[in-house]
Amino acid sequence: MNSKKSTFKSNVILLAVACLKLLRYLPLPVIHGLGAMLGLMSYLFNKDHRDHAIRNLKQCALATNKTQFNQLLFKSTLENSKGALETFAIWFKPQSEVINWVKRVFGWEAVEQALQTSKGVIFLTPHLGCFEITSLYYGAHHPMAVLYRPPRQKWLLPLITDGRERGQITLAPANAQGVKQLLQALKRGEAIGILPDQAPLAGEGEWAPFFGRQAYTMTLASKLAQKTGAQVFMAFGERLSFGRGYNIHIRAVNAEGIDTPTLLNAEIERTIQQCPAQYLWMYDRYKVRNQPPPPAL
Repeated sequence: MNSKKSTFKSNVILLAVACLKLLRYLPLPVIHGLGAMLGLMSYLFNKDHRDHAIRNLKQCALATNKTQFNQLLFKSTLENSKGALETFAIWFKPQSEVINWVKRVFGWEAVEQALQTSKGVIFLTPHLGCFEITSLYYGAHHPMAVLYRPPRQKWLLPLITDGRERGQITLAPANAQGVKQLLQALKRGEAIGILPDQAPLAGEGEWAPFFGRQAYTMTLASKLAQKTGAQVFMAFGERLSFGRGYNIHIRAVNAEGIDTPTLLNAEIERTIQQCPAQYLWMYDRYKVRNQPPPPAL
């Protein structure tokens, strides 16, 4: 029986991957249209996701009235589903085609100037907009090491590796060896990419307020910046309407501006406020991973 269940599960995974790979043949407007349809279904029928997003949106208090709140909840649900489909499409499509989806890049000149110092560049990319497009765009021009946490679903790992490790991008696992890779890249004057709002494991962060509630926050980015003198940038890929592509926004941050988890979270909040409907509000930013409960604010 166990063998039959295992075979059935393997067949389902193979079928799912085959279906996802069909996204490589679709244009971006169709991908985002399908994503919006999935988002509508999620909004109407996925109570767990909706309730989680509601809690986080209430916590951030970005909407000033009920109408604004409902609009933000609805739009963010559709945007999150667009993001899920576009991720697989980006992984499976040729890098050259994906790069052509980028319409404008704000702040690129500052990046080029920072590279000339040979101290390295740290990109902090929250779960905002299309966070796959930013690293692929940069990796088409310069070497970059990107920190990632291996997924619990083992079948996803080869998709992630093949989809992200293209151009001049290398992946660094979220462990001691991966941190060493990041440090070595910075010492070579290269760039690294980190998701700064990802909940770290126990012992890898500190408690700090995030939209008025304590969240366990990474200390890695500030330690790397202090150790190397690398220039820090906040970056995200804004998803344009009707599948028109993406605008990449890059903003320089003083290294002292992320010296503490509290300062780091303030910079993440500032970035999210540029495009709040495209933040992954259903992400459990306040999860507790085997560490003491957060102190009271």
